[in-house]
Amino acid sequence: MAKRRSVDPKYSMCVQPSFIIGTNNEDGSANFAPITWASATHEDGDQYLFVISMAGTKMTKKNVLRTGVFSANLVSIDMLPLMDYFGSKHAKDGAKNDISYEVVRGEVLDVPVLNESRWVYECEVARTVETGDSTTFFCHIRNIQMDERLTCEDIFDIDLTVLDPVIYFLVGHLNHQSRKF
Repeated sequence: MAKRRSVDPKYSMCVQPSFIIGTNNEDGSANFAPITWASATHEDGDQYLFVISMAGTKMTKKNVLRTGVFSANLVSIDMLPLMDYFGSKHAKDGAKNDISYEVVRGEVLDVPVLNESRWVYECEVARTVETGDSTTFFCHIRNIQMDERLTCEDIFDIDLTVLDPVIYFLVGHLNHQSRKF
């Protein structure tokens, strides 16, 4: 049995996968931004919704609100430089093309997709919830593109070593200290 101790409820810990969200700018160009507030929830029947939250006034959030669609590109360890780049370069500063990456279009939705990603959701917003300056998007997954090396025979048969996902570890209360693993 694990030994635990009680601590003040001001402490929080949340482990989340890292995604790079792909949206279309008004001029049709691709825009990408890292988002780690991602999860899933169950819907009627055997369907589930992909859930992301975005705060502030970033272009990615504006694009999702405007178009209602986006791609969620799972970040693998080899994509960390790209994630860091997209996180430090803002759309308001111009095109994000200082480093090399390949963009393709979604197979079902007209969304930009990072060719480097090993797992991609093509999402359509079903509903939103506003909390302060944060918007949470509940989305239908219209398509999943996955690495051909995955041989999923059932929903519990996903080899995470193939995906090599980056996990975002948020710790703290209001100080937002975090680590990427």
